[in-house]
Amino acid sequence: MPHRYEPHGPLAATDDETERLHNTSRDMIPDSACILGIETSCDDTSAAVLEGGSQIRSNIVSSQISVHRPYGGVVPELASRHHLLSIGPVVEEALAKASVTWCDIAAVSVTQGPGLVGSLLVGVSVAKAIAYARRLPLVGVNHLEGHIRSNFLVEPAIRLPAVSLVVSGGHTSLYELAREGVYRRLARTRDDAAGEAFDKVAKLLGLGYPGGPVVDRLAAEGDPGAVPFPTVKMSDGSLDFSFSGLKSSAARFIQKEKLEAETPTTGPEEPPQVVRDLCASFQHAVVAALIERTLRAADEVGALAICVSGGVACNRKLRQRFAEEASTRGLLAHFPPPSLSTDNAAMIAAAGWLHLKRGETADLDLTADPDLEL
Repeated sequence: MPHRYEPHGPLAATDDETERLHNTSRDMIPDSACILGIETSCDDTSAAVLEGGSQIRSNIVSSQISVHRPYGGVVPELASRHHLLSIGPVVEEALAKASVTWCDIAAVSVTQGPGLVGSLLVGVSVAKAIAYARRLPLVGVNHLEGHIRSNFLVEPAIRLPAVSLVVSGGHTSLYELAREGVYRRLARTRDDAAGEAFDKVAKLLGLGYPGGPVVDRLAAEGDPGAVPFPTVKMSDGSLDFSFSGLKSSAARFIQKEKLEAETPTTGPEEPPQVVRDLCASFQHAVVAALIERTLRAADEVGALAICVSGGVACNRKLRQRFAEEASTRGLLAHFPPPSLSTDNAAMIAAAGWLHLKRGETADLDLTADPDLEL
């Protein structure tokens, strides 16, 4: 039987607290107020407390990697079930680590979409329940905006206009930031996301899940020019991305070299040099495509800075190349630390704070939207 979550303190507001919280939500939120963020868009259950829109008091993430590793990818039904088991304790841990109580929380921010609908529903339902019981303002946040805002948690004074690349297992998109909180999509992937392509190649090689970190590690010991990959170009000249061709090329090479049989799925053995070379070459091709599109977008909009976020932003070669290329063009390249690059609730709280200060709140009929556009 699943463990039943029992909060240590009352969730519902008392009469006095209700009046105070009603006044707080009705009037301007103080600059030093705390906002609770909740993120359950995929397979990470996360809750965070953010003070003043920038100070991270806590950022708790419960990973499901061990749950999905045997399947080589995220199983949506399993993800939503584990969110149900984890969300209560994760929220409570976020409050405890931040040394706050429910009385200190001024608003609730939650990922509304995009993502897996079952996973999203868990977070949205919990956020609505908290907002209703505590009489708190509720803010629905686009997951991609959260990733973009993670850069501002590290550097609040990013020079605008800027170009933001959001690159992860589920998303590869480019946005123009003409001014703070205003986004215009410039490009998106037409097939696989970059992180998804890394995971699929790693799965074909039997390297385990998630594949991105393994490919990154092995690529450091390989030759990026050993395996030729096609240059990724759009026939219509757009800034959109496509990684299906690179993935297919990798699959053909793996089949030709019979690497599926030679590379163990589990065990202490390290893969042969040809696998390291393939990882280095594939990584080089993906990074080159990401950099070329992003820099071209920066030229087109006259950007003063480049922001990179999402799980793939943890890739060491990507960070190195972006920093080098941006520097040669007189641009500043911004990356969140790895803890803020992957899915987390601090970035959702940061995006929610921006909407909250503008008076942009949601009603209790807020629902999950797996295809939410930014």
